[in-house]
Amino acid sequence: MWPEVFSIFGVGIQSYGLSKALALLVGAFLLGRAFTRIGYDKELAHSIALWATVWGFVGAKVYYLIANWDNFSWHLFGGSGFVWYGGLIAGSIAVIVMTRRHDLPLGRVAGAMAAPLSVAYGIGRIGCFLAGDGTYGTPTDLPWGMAFPNGVVPVNVPVHPVQLYEAAGAFLIAGILWALGRRLRPLAVFGSYLLLSGAARLLAEVVRINPHVLLGLTEAQLIGIVSIILGVALILRDAFHPAVAPSDAPVGSESAVLSSHPVGR
Repeated sequence: MWPEVFSIFGVGIQSYGLSKALALLVGAFLLGRAFTRIGYDKELAHSIALWATVWGFVGAKVYYLIANWDNFSWHLFGGSGFVWYGGLIAGSIAVIVMTRRHDLPLGRVAGAMAAPLSVAYGIGRIGCFLAGDGTYGTPTDLPWGMAFPNGVVPVNVPVHPVQLYEAAGAFLIAGILWALGRRLRPLAVFGSYLLLSGAARLLAEVVRINPHVLLGLTEAQLIGIVSIILGVALILRDAFHPAVAPSDAPVGSESAVLSSHPVGR
């Protein structure tokens, strides 16, 4: 594995942190393009991406601390130990605050963010793979099984490289969402993100080493089920409101671009 990519003046640059920075840059770039396509200011998209990332990291760390409260130590505040769903919750709150502050329709912003968010997640998971952060799976004798002897959390037997499974799934989901963005309204696009990402996490957990907490399911699987339910609810809500207001038109449609009011220009 490659936990440290290079060093500058003796300061090591970790693959985990580098991947998160790259995820922010790529996600912000893609969100900026999505905002431009629907007539919003791309600089505002960059601000939303930045604040969602900052608060996302805070939420991910807080979630991790709560989950490991029984084994609390100051080492838990280190550069590792983040939970994706905690980041998603805190990042979502940051997005809601930003959209309210700039008087943007939350549904349109959520729809525009769906594919960039999935791409950013995929990049982040590659960083987890390079760091060998312990989020891999059960031992396997499959040809692509990998050992992580030099990882942050070492393992010397071949295991499922679940981080790569999740990264591939995230990029596939992003492609599906980009295609759906030209056919569905924003709320349904974001609902599709919740549905697909929740299903992907359910599948990934099958070969992950996580304790079962309820009905033979892991905590991540339970949250994945909640994500699927919310996604289906948003899709159905959109389906039962057939009247398409201009601001609710598909993200890539001409009517969406012509009807959207530029913000911050």
